[in-house]
Amino acid sequence: ETMTNAKSVVNWFAEKGLDTNQAVAQQFIAVTAKPSAKEVLKFGIKPENTFYFWDWVSGRLSLWSAAGISIPLAIGYQNFEQLLAGASAADEHFLEKPLDQNIPVVQALIGIWYTNFWNANVHAVLPYSHRLKKLVPFLQQMIMESNGKSASRNNERVNYSTCPVIFGGEGTNCQHSFFQLLHQGTEVIPTQFVKIAQRKDVNALHQQILNANCEAQIEALRTGSNNENQQKVYEGNRPASLIAMKELTPKNLGSLIAFYEHTVFVQGIIWNIYSFDQWGVELGKKLAQKHMENF
Repeated sequence: ETMTNAKSVVNWFAEKGLDTNQAVAQQFIAVTAKPSAKEVLKFGIKPENTFYFWDWVSGRLSLWSAAGISIPLAIGYQNFEQLLAGASAADEHFLEKPLDQNIPVVQALIGIWYTNFWNANVHAVLPYSHRLKKLVPFLQQMIMESNGKSASRNNERVNYSTCPVIFGGEGTNCQHSFFQLLHQGTEVIPTQFVKIAQRKDVNALHQQILNANCEAQIEALRTGSNNENQQKVYEGNRPASLIAMKELTPKNLGSLIAFYEHTVFVQGIIWNIYSFDQWGVELGKKLAQKHMENF
């Protein structure tokens, strides 16, 4: 997809009557894990505009590397450094804290508890912040591409569940879509809410209403409500956890992402699977080449 997009841009330059060689040399940068970078030079990108990262860095975990160069371009390098600082703080927490106080370890064990002991194979992530609207698809790739495996490290098929299906959405929007299933459905779905305590640049009342809804949904899942009309019964006792941040800053976001990464790692170790490969995506790519011949 990357090369297709790059070639489409070159074609756009040509359609505008521009010198494509000059345009590529001036307007393109490259990020590659290949030390020789022959393809980069062949494409016309200058060596000084080429950034490298290690070949063992997977795409879903690459934002900390040169592959994440679009981040400082979008938010500025100071903010990017704060993002890295937050991730570094999470790394130190994971390395140093005792297991019973270790956020990724505790989170990983809770996930395994519901997946393997309660057969809850669907988990929801519910950020109550519009600025975190992309968190769920980001975590879907990070979690399911990492641990969606059926082969163990011993190259044997596992006989237990590994990775749950991850879904979710932005609160409060999703309260009127799938929350009906969370509260009254026949499946018990562990949910994790993400809340930002305060935001100085928005209407205070709006922020209060948003957080009140978040806390109310957690309470409703936990306590439920009885009623003579079965249609209005909330059984309650449905698992819900909360990650709360004082405010959403690049540093806090870096810590949040890194905590999820370490959680995935811990679960992969316990499930005895490789979290850092993704052989499951290869077959479709190969078959796509065959199907391209039909177009």
